[in-house]
Amino acid sequence: MTQPATRAVMQALEARGYAGCARFVGGCVRNTLLGQPIDDIDIATILTPDQVAEALEAAGLRAVPTGVDHGTITAVSEGKAYEITTLRKDVSTDGRRAVVAFTQDWAEDAVRRDFRLNALYADSEGRIYDPTGEGVADAKAGRIVFVGDPMTRIREDYLRILRFFRFHAWYGRGDPDNAALAACKALKGMLSGRAAERTQKELLKLLAADDPRGAVRLMAATGVLGAVLPQVKALIRFDNLIAIETEQLFENDPELRLAAMIPDDAKVAQDVAERLRLSNALKDRLVAAAGKTPHIVSWMSPREIRRAVYAVGARAFVDRVKLAWAASNRVATATQWRAMIPLAETWSPPPFPLTGEEVLAAGVPKGPLVGQVMKEVEAWWVDLDFIDDKLAAVERLKAVVQGMVY
Repeated sequence: MTQPATRAVMQALEARGYAGCARFVGGCVRNTLLGQPIDDIDIATILTPDQVAEALEAAGLRAVPTGVDHGTITAVSEGKAYEITTLRKDVSTDGRRAVVAFTQDWAEDAVRRDFRLNALYADSEGRIYDPTGEGVADAKAGRIVFVGDPMTRIREDYLRILRFFRFHAWYGRGDPDNAALAACKALKGMLSGRAAERTQKELLKLLAADDPRGAVRLMAATGVLGAVLPQVKALIRFDNLIAIETEQLFENDPELRLAAMIPDDAKVAQDVAERLRLSNALKDRLVAAAGKTPHIVSWMSPREIRRAVYAVGARAFVDRVKLAWAASNRVATATQWRAMIPLAETWSPPPFPLTGEEVLAAGVPKGPLVGQVMKEVEAWWVDLDFIDDKLAAVERLKAVVQGMVY
């Protein structure tokens, strides 16, 4: 609020309108009240999108029309983005897209927001505005309560079901709001076929909370989890993984937590990736984490660990270690599992000492046989724990070629 870049945006808007015509809104206000970090700064204003763009340009700031139809202009000030949205009210909605009309009534704007703790505004002087009368109290008490009737709010946007559980994971304390929970359960079937990108975004944000176990259990109990991820059959490994992350001071890993929720089956991982339209990188990570070979156990020797890392890569190996750890007696074997991770993360596989040209020079004809010979020598090299002996590798190559029949 006091940063020069932020003040420049507010001053530009107030110069076009008047003092108080623009207010901070939503998460930045909520998190400031709670003393938590702020990721994005959203601003609400009575100015129309055209007026917002004019105000920003007059102040020498960049205006990006990121969502003009819904009243949103993004301001760029000193490299930071500020999403500025004209006060709105819903005209109609199909649960996915809303037709909106602009308004100058702050209360009308608040009514269309999801939860009372998100319907909070603050002006450039820091004064808080709480149109529902309960937003500040909810934020401080950890209550996630819809603005007005939960069924109505959800029908405006069915992904608010996932947002309810996401906010409960991040900010909720105590028992969930019964009316909200009942509405989520009643309307869970409407999540089917919703925008996969938004679904995965909400799900991964939920899983990034410090401890999302309670929220995920509520999702399972209401049938919401099954509606979003029917592949999930049990949550014991998921629960244990979060316990391990907490006990061992590992960083929260929402992607691995997702992997822990589904069975160790590459086909299932592929299905989840397609259902949620995950990025190729995340899809590859899930599929690799679900692999069953080489078999990972807590009593692997350093040599076996190096072989496994060479076969699947350090990241996939560490993912599988954590998942296997979470599926085991995590307390009794914690020291063994824990010791495997730094070894895998710090060991760099040496380059294979032979080249295709050297195989050809040894008398192997061009074609698929070159790759077969290299694989046989490579298996010998790995079996000797990546022996650093070029001459020995050449001799092994000769022995393989001499024993060939072609």
